[in-house]
Amino acid sequence: MWNNGFLTSSTETEFEMKTVVARMADQLVHRGPDDSGVWVDRQAGVAFGHRRLSILDLSPDGHQPMHSESGRYVIVFNGEVYNFGELCSTLESRGHKISRPFGHGGMLAAIEQWGIDEALPLFNGMFAFAVWDRKERQLHLVRDRLGEKPLYYGWMGQTFLFGSELKALVAHPEFQRRGEPRRSCPVSPIQ
Repeated sequence: MWNNGFLTSSTETEFEMKTVVARMADQLVHRGPDDSGVWVDRQAGVAFGHRRLSILDLSPDGHQPMHSESGRYVIVFNGEVYNFGELCSTLESRGHKISRPFGHGGMLAAIEQWGIDEALPLFNGMFAFAVWDRKERQLHLVRDRLGEKPLYYGWMGQTFLFGSELKALVAHPEFQRRGEPRRSCPVSPIQ
């Protein structure tokens, strides 16, 4: 599973945003040839793209970007949560319905139950993900404690880009390499 996206203050249309984020995701097809998805919130200026390699689950339940039960949170996820069974059992005892047999469904329910700050310490695994809080209009980028899964990010003009590989970021029209005329900052992995 490989993710990418951006947060922008530009005036692109929803169609333009979907086209750009799909182009970014298509750069990762070699990592995730089995499924792809895009999600855009035009008013907030946020777009998520995803490529999926189906290993644990071949069903459509693993399609991303994925929404929480209430629709408040949207996630694109790369990796694995080792304690998802325990986490899902705890959440189901609190009334959550988790039909997905892998980590990010449980992660979304945990974020919905406790909020992102309290939920993060509960996730044991190797992962990198982006979650958009539609109510607070906040983007969170998260990596596992050891940084096993890659996550690159950076500002390019008025656009914040992120992705599992630099190839995805380069596919965005705002991306500028160092030394090019437009002012930009270097893109780097989260440390």
